[in-house]
Amino acid sequence: MSEVKIPAQVRREFGKGFARRARAAAQVPAVVYGHGGEPVHVTLPGHELMMALKTPNVLLSLDIEGRTELVIPKAVQRDALKGFLVHVDLLVVSKGEKVTVEVPVHTEGELAPGGNLLEHILNTLTVEAEATHLPESVTANIAGLEAGASVLAKDVILPAGTTLAIDADAVVLQVLAAQTEAPAEAASTEA
Repeated sequence: MSEVKIPAQVRREFGKGFARRARAAAQVPAVVYGHGGEPVHVTLPGHELMMALKTPNVLLSLDIEGRTELVIPKAVQRDALKGFLVHVDLLVVSKGEKVTVEVPVHTEGELAPGGNLLEHILNTLTVEAEATHLPESVTANIAGLEAGASVLAKDVILPAGTTLAIDADAVVLQVLAAQTEAPAEAASTEA
């Protein structure tokens, strides 16, 4: 995973009015915290941050008044209607440090023939990995699975250096039997 470098400006104003002015100037209010230090309130360039956040668990390298901080997004608030960034909480990390994050679960392969349905019980999987080597996603193989089959967390292959942070027997995916339609004659007699 590569680092995305973003310049940050320390902010000394707070409140709704400042946040509105910052967003109108294409800036996003954020707070950087962690490692026992005092939280640092910053503003970040909105477009650059939005593009960086398209990658799950992106590692950001912030330039804050001449010093560089490695951070990962901890909480991202978006406008409910328009989707623009409202506020971001960033967690300070260091190289070699293990962090717990959620990664999206993708599937590969085709289910066994028969029109069965795949149900995602968990869309993300909680894993622990080194902060500078966070996986963007994990992949579960569903090739040939039939109705009633399940994929457990322990069945998902994780990248090297990544471990599960949830119960290994948690169901991630399950295959449901296809529903058959009632015959037309039975449907007309019930009416």
